[in-house]
This record gives sequence, C-alpha cells and structure tokens, in this order.
Amino acid sequence: MSGSVSVVAFEGELNAIVKEYLDFSGFDRTLSTFMEECNAKDKPIAPQETPAFGNEKLMLVQNQMMEFYHEGKGDLFLKLWNEYLPTSVRDSDSVAQKLEFYVNIYFAIYPVKYSQPPPATEEAMGNFKKFIENRGSSLSQTTEFLPFYALPFVPNPKTHPSYRELFAESWSTDLKTRVEKFLTLALKSTPQPKLFEIYRGSGAEGKNLKQQLLIMNQQVAEAERKASTYVKRHSKVQTDYHNLIGITADLVDALEATVQGRPIDMITPEYLQQLCNRLFTSHMRTSVDLTRPGTAGEALRASAMPPPVLPLAEPEETYPPLDFIQVKAQITDALDRKKALVLQALRWRLTHTRAVQRDQILSAYIQNDILGCTNSGPYRDTIMSLLLQSSDVVKQYLARLYNACASMCAGRGYLSANPDLLPALMDILRGDEKDHIAQEMVLGALQKLSLRRQLQSAMIERGVIEWLVGVLEDNDSLSDYTLEYSVALLMNLCLRTAGKKKCIGNSHQTLKVLSDLLGHDNTEIRPYVNGALYSILAIPSIREDAKAMGMEEILRCFLKDDQPDMNRQIEFIIKQLNSSKICAAQSK
Repeated sequence: MSGSVSVVAFEGELNAIVKEYLDFSGFDRTLSTFMEECNAKDKPIAPQETPAFGNEKLMLVQNQMMEFYHEGKGDLFLKLWNEYLPTSVRDSDSVAQKLEFYVNIYFAIYPVKYSQPPPATEEAMGNFKKFIENRGSSLSQTTEFLPFYALPFVPNPKTHPSYRELFAESWSTDLKTRVEKFLTLALKSTPQPKLFEIYRGSGAEGKNLKQQLLIMNQQVAEAERKASTYVKRHSKVQTDYHNLIGITADLVDALEATVQGRPIDMITPEYLQQLCNRLFTSHMRTSVDLTRPGTAGEALRASAMPPPVLPLAEPEETYPPLDFIQVKAQITDALDRKKALVLQALRWRLTHTRAVQRDQILSAYIQNDILGCTNSGPYRDTIMSLLLQSSDVVKQYLARLYNACASMCAGRGYLSANPDLLPALMDILRGDEKDHIAQEMVLGALQKLSLRRQLQSAMIERGVIEWLVGVLEDNDSLSDYTLEYSVALLMNLCLRTAGKKKCIGNSHQTLKVLSDLLGHDNTEIRPYVNGALYSILAIPSIREDAKAMGMEEILRCFLKDDQPDMNRQIEFIIKQLNSSKICAAQSK
C-alpha cells in the first residue's frame, strides 16, 4: 500500500518526465495518445520548467554563429559569442579562451585565404591586433600561442613557414568542428530530457566510466609510443651535435693555420669530401666533384635545403542526388526544428560549392519546384504559409533560401514565376521589428529581384520607394546589411521613370535622406546614393527643391583630393543639378 501511495505522490512528475521524453524524441502520435489517456483517466502532469532562452532561440543563435563563421563575418560572430556565452565561461574556461583565440586567427586570415581586396585584409588584421593587445594578451606567455602574436606584422602570412598550416582546409574544418561542439555544450541549445539524466545517473554511469578508462588507456599507450619516438630522435640529434662540434674544431684548426701562415697541405678536395660526408652522411647520396671552386658550399646548402612542398590538388566535391519527394514531405509535415534544418541544408548545398555545381544544383531545385514557384497548388500554399505564419526560425531559414536563389539569374527567373511571392515578401519587409533577421534576408532578395523589370514595376507600384525613404531617415539605427541593401534597392527603383515620378510627392524628404547618407561612415553605400541622387535630379521640380536647400554646396563639401572616382561622380551630379533639360517623366 505504501508503494502505491509513493507512486501517486510523484505521479505528476513521472508523467511529466515521460511527456518530455516523447516530445524530445519526436514521438508525436504516441505523445498525443499519452496526453489523451492522461486526460481521460484524470492523471496529473506536472508543469515543466522552461529554460531562460528557448531551445529554438538558442539553436537559431548557434546556427547563426556557424553561418557567420562560414562567411568570415568575424565582428558578427564575436558579437553573438560575447552576448550569449556566460561571462564565467568566456573569462575562466580555458577551452573557451583558446577557442576564442583560434577563432580570431581564423577571421584574421580569412580575407588572405580567399583573396579578398586589400582593405578587407587590413581591417581583419587590425581587428586581430586589437584582440591580442586586449583580451588575447592573457595568453602571451603560452608557448602554443606565442608565434601568433607576430601574425599582424608578417607581410605575406600565406607563404610564411610558421603560418602555412593555418591556410590548409583541414585546419579550418577541424576548428569549425571544435567550435560547433563547444557551442552545443556551452549554449545548451539542445538539453537532454530528464529521463536521460536519470538513466545516466544509474546504470549508464558505470558503463561510461569503463569507456573513459578504456580511452585513457589507449591515450597512455599512444603517449608512450610517441615518447619512445622522441627519445630516439633526441639521441640522434645529440649524436649529430657532438659530430658537428668535432668538425667545427677541425675547421677552426685549419683556419688558424692559414692565419698564422703555416702550411695548409691538409686542405685538399679529399679533405672537403670527408667533411661533407661527416656532416651529411644521410643526405649526400651521390659523389660530388669538389675540385671546382664553390662546389663544396653549394653541395652543403643543397643537402640542407628542405624538399619543396607541392600544393595538394583540391578534390572535387560531389553531391549525391536528392529524393525531392522526401524533401518536400519534410518541409510540409516535419516539426519546425527539422523544417529549419532541411531549409538550411538546401541553402548550404547551393552556396557552399563551386559555380558549375551551383548551376546544376539550382537547376535540380527548379525542375523539382522545391519552393513551389512554378506550379500552383497545395505545395505552393504550404510554402507561402511557412513564409508568413510559421515560427521565426522556419521563416528566417526560408527567407535565407529565397535570398540565395535570388543571387543567380536562373533563380530570379524561377522566383518571379510565383505571383504570390512578391506581396508575401513585402508583407514581411513591413512587419514587426522582432523578425529583423527574416526582414534582412527578404530585403536582400528584393534587391536582387529588382534587377527584373516586371518586379521593379510591382515594387514601385506598391510603395517600396516611400517605405525605403522612411526607413533610411533613421540610418544610424540600421545594420550595415540593411543599410547597404536598402540604398541599393532605392537606386535600382529610382532608375525607372515610374520610380522618379514616385519621388516628386516627397522630394524634400528624399533629398534630405540622400544628402545625409553622403556623409555616412559606411563608404560602401556612396555609389548607390550618388546613383539615386543623379537619377531623381533629372526631374525639374526635384532640381528646384534641391537648389532651394543648397544641394550644390552640400555636394561640394564631399569633394576631396584623395578620391578621384568619387569626385567625378559628384561633379556629374552637380552638372545634372544645374541642367535645364526637361525629363520625359514630367513632360508627359
């Protein structure tokens, strides 16, 4: 009787543990049946504690960090690293400190490895220099990291013997694996269910201990084998050292005899041959004619020179064909977490490959209508529902896939075949700020889609220009990605006659926004700002507004001696400002 009372007392907690395990393992039908039976039999289920950050949020953060790792965006990766890793882990955990150092090295050499322009290389090395002078200074006395403190001062680290290993693909792949495992443990984005903890605390603990002992024994055996090898190497080095001392003594005797004017009959070709044999017995496999002057030195230098390292041919990565029926089924019916992972895998398959394979992969996506753009029907409705009504993580990874497809000409043609897509993307663009990652990806996709005339017209008609001008008014609060793609999209739309007409109604606001952007710290946007400004000044009424606000004086403030290309663009804008021609857009 007491046993049954004990079970009843903890029945709610036990049922909660079962429910948590079924939910974690994805046994959806079993979980549904279990919940129904508990309700029918009036069995309690204790409420479960929720972590400070939801699993979905932490998974998204971890995936975002690895995405920034692949793309070499060190500032964004380290921002999330500092934001989501507990301070105690970042400052006290030795594994975290070492990984942070290696990650900073990875981002420092990323522009060099992938041959990016000199400004990107200088900025990356500058960031690494700041790191080693601040947070990284604590490891300056560690032998493992000491060589890397000279990295920012090496002109060409890619060819330097001390850093050549850093540019091997195996090094970055191994670091990626270590970082990914560390983040999984440190962020606790996928916590184990309580049932697993109970099991591990009982029978599994002894089994794990045995496994750990077995691994430790193997490690000890491997360490002993390496120690034996190092002892042999040390003995050989010691023998070579004593041999070198003896040869040096003989040479000093010969030089001393020469200086003192004593006979030097002992210095003969045979004597030099003997010295060479003593120095490099294992290296000099062929006899050398030492009767010619300089031959001995050349032979010694050649014997000591390391063999040339030939670059390894990079293997061509191949991708097996996908079962698109199963892929679509997962996108349609799986849990949100699995949907997000499938969408991420589809995007990585497209972006992490060479151009020729990328075209083939995209063609397969289009032929199998992976995004439901070609054929209307239930699958297209499902995709549109995911884009507008699903969880944040699914919406964001779907938006990323759209953005990746829009980067290619064939992808833009494919996406434009879906008449429902553009209105849906614009709904997200104007949506809540909490979904800013999805908004950024949608903005990127729209900017690329704006290269197609039909979609340009639709965006202009739906008021995208007015929306962009409103967003760019508060440009200091925008991320670099949002700022750059917003200005680029604005320029694309203003190149059209219909786009210029849209600017007439709020010309003063548009001119003020563009003139403010000319002085923005982000110099990448200036060509787009100049292009938009030059375009809308083709309309006489906008020119008059610009003259009234002193636009020419504003523009001349940005003329500088060290930027000839930018000066040329500004001179063209001033010429357009003072033009007297009537734009066709306003004469009609």
